[in-house]
Amino acid sequence: MLMENQSHVTEFLLLGLTTDAKQQVWLFASFLVMYLVNVVGNSVIIAAIRGDIRLHTPMYFFLSNLSFVDICFTNVIVPRMLANMLSKTKKVPFAQCLTQMYFFVACAITDSFLLAAMAIDRYVAICNPLHYTTTMNPRRCVLLVAASWVVSHLHSLTHTILMARLSFCGPNIIHHFFCDVQPLLTLSCSDTSINELLAFTEGSLVIMSPFIFIIVSYVYITHAVLKVPSGGGRYKVFSTCGSHLTVVALYYGTAISVYIRPSSTYSVTKDRVVTVIYTVVIPMLNPFIYSLRNRDMKQALRKLTRRTE
Repeated sequence: MLMENQSHVTEFLLLGLTTDAKQQVWLFASFLVMYLVNVVGNSVIIAAIRGDIRLHTPMYFFLSNLSFVDICFTNVIVPRMLANMLSKTKKVPFAQCLTQMYFFVACAITDSFLLAAMAIDRYVAICNPLHYTTTMNPRRCVLLVAASWVVSHLHSLTHTILMARLSFCGPNIIHHFFCDVQPLLTLSCSDTSINELLAFTEGSLVIMSPFIFIIVSYVYITHAVLKVPSGGGRYKVFSTCGSHLTVVALYYGTAISVYIRPSSTYSVTKDRVVTVIYTVVIPMLNPFIYSLRNRDMKQALRKLTRRTE
């Protein structure tokens, strides 16, 4: 079936964010800087956590995995986008387009599950501190991370296989800067009702399940924090969740606005801007969000800096 599809359309044209040559110059520079900041920043976070034994805890174990996924996430999108900006043809083969879509979806869903695992970790630490060590033991933490990867790749594989079964016989211009699900569906000349139904049902379930876990965890956390008698004590307990809540709000606010809705409401311009935020900007900001107000991370970064001097 894949070869059959390729006899119709063998490649797509990725238009990117703009066709204006002058705008592409500063966009290339901007995205190159954000890409480098993302890779270096998240790599430093991973190195700092691995190099400081005080950070060998479940919370930082999940954070190091989140940083690794963010590096993968950006590597799936940005290098191809930068190459496209320098290319005159802007062509991407059909198989490469599906491959990019597969890894993009897998990384995005892994991100959401890891954010849920971090929320569960905070819930146990604040609401059941006496059982924290036994509940969030190393084996369970590894299982949570492994489950995040397995579910994400199965989800992505399902959507990729269904996409590969579609016929693409008409226009091949993708008004986006990477091969995403919705732009590809709009180009298909086949019946996409099954794809859309699965995206809206199973896709919503996979995206919203971690979000529901996060919401429920923070309801219990808020209830526990309000029981703390002093205002300073409440702030100290809840401040450990501030960075995580910031990332959750940014990530889910943008992702839900793009994916949890019918394809008839798809908007090229709006979706491209929103997608830039959660594929490039948020992964770049994560190292700063998790380190600027975290005393333990600051100490680990200073220790790493001294070691490299």
